[in-house]
Order: sequence, then C-alpha cells, then structure tokens
Amino acid sequence: MIDTAILLAAGEGSRLRSAAPFKPLCRVGGHTLLAHALYGLAQAGLTRAVIVLGYGASEIEAHLAARQWPLVVETVRTDHRLPNGSSVLAAAPRVPGEALLAMCDHLVDPSLYRRMAQVGAGGGTRLGIDRRIGSDWVDLDDVTRVQSDGERIVAIGKGLEPYDCFDTGVFATGPALFAALRQLEAPSLTEGMRILAATGQAYLTDCSDLDWIDVDDQWALDKAERWRSISARA
Repeated sequence: MIDTAILLAAGEGSRLRSAAPFKPLCRVGGHTLLAHALYGLAQAGLTRAVIVLGYGASEIEAHLAARQWPLVVETVRTDHRLPNGSSVLAAAPRVPGEALLAMCDHLVDPSLYRRMAQVGAGGGTRLGIDRRIGSDWVDLDDVTRVQSDGERIVAIGKGLEPYDCFDTGVFATGPALFAALRQLEAPSLTEGMRILAATGQAYLTDCSDLDWIDVDDQWALDKAERWRSISARA
C-alpha cells in the first residue's frame, strides 16, 4: 500500500478570496481544507504528506507549524503562477517510488484515498474517477472530464466531448508521471496524463460510490458546507 501523499496546495485561489485569503486555509465545517485533507489521508492509512506550497506559503507553513498532525508533514515550494504539473515535479525528489497525489481544495471521503493507495499506480498512473456524470455537485464548466475504455483512460481534459466520467483529483502515481511531466515545457497534470494515455500507462479506478467535491468557488463551498453538516449529523 502507498504510504506517502503529495498534496498540491500552491494555487492562488482567487475565486475563494472572499472566504479566506489563502485557499488551503478556507474553512469548511469549522476546519481548514488543509486539515480535512491531512486528517483524511491519515484516516486512510497514509503516514507521510509532502505538501507543495506557492501562494501564501509562509502563512500556510505557520498554520502547519502551530499544531500537531496525525502524519509526518513536509513542505516544498514552487511558483504558484506555473501549471500544476510543476507542483508535482517540485515534490518528485521527495518521493522515490509511488505516491498518492491529491488536491488540497478537494474534500474527499477518506475511503477514496484508501482505495487509491491500496490499488497503486500499476507501473503508470491511476486516477480515481466518478461515473455520476449527472451529479449536481460537479461544476461542468470546471471539472476535468475523462473518456475511458475499460480500465484505461483514452482522453482527458476540461470541456472534453465525449466523456463518460469525471476526474476526482486523486491519483496513485510515481515515476512514469514524473517522466511525462519533464517532457513538457509548461508541465500541466492533464498534459502529463495525456502523454501516459497515448502510451497505455494511464489507468482508472472507479470511485463512483465515494463522495468528493472540488471547493473552488463560493458555489462549491456552500455545497461542501451542506455535505459536512449532513455528515456530522449522520
């Protein structure tokens, strides 16, 4: 089982600026998005997280230093103006083998983390996908869409047509993705996955039975608050 996570938290988060000056410190259900991610990863059985910071790095590092966490936490920095693949590459030297790759601004059922950590990268990169394409928890204009063929990803991207599932933002990954990203002048995660898809190294695991939400704007934040409220009462 994978025991290390790469957690991307470098973005500017301008669409959530009214809720928090730095997106990882935006609160949902009384806890920051960063805390939700770290506690969720620990609950899933991971023991180490490499957090990639950019915008507001000093403030977020101060937040991390102010408390104890249920897993080992390390930080690396990148330029928040670069594509997200640059964040992945910033963490790569700290991860010699496979890692779980997750987004700090996604609220995720810890069981989704666990499933992806258990299944592993399979020699390429494996993405947790959601086939609930009619879900009203997803912003169709913003979500990354995926076209699949069995266990393989054949196409991926925002605005993709046709598509049959969504990218949950949780991957089991490793050297194959790092190598693909290093081929790109402006390395984005989607472009890296396209390289792997072209070589048959981009796989998927169905996580349609597990909940997640990309907290990218006020609309999503309101939905996330309702989800956490329902979960707390359950």
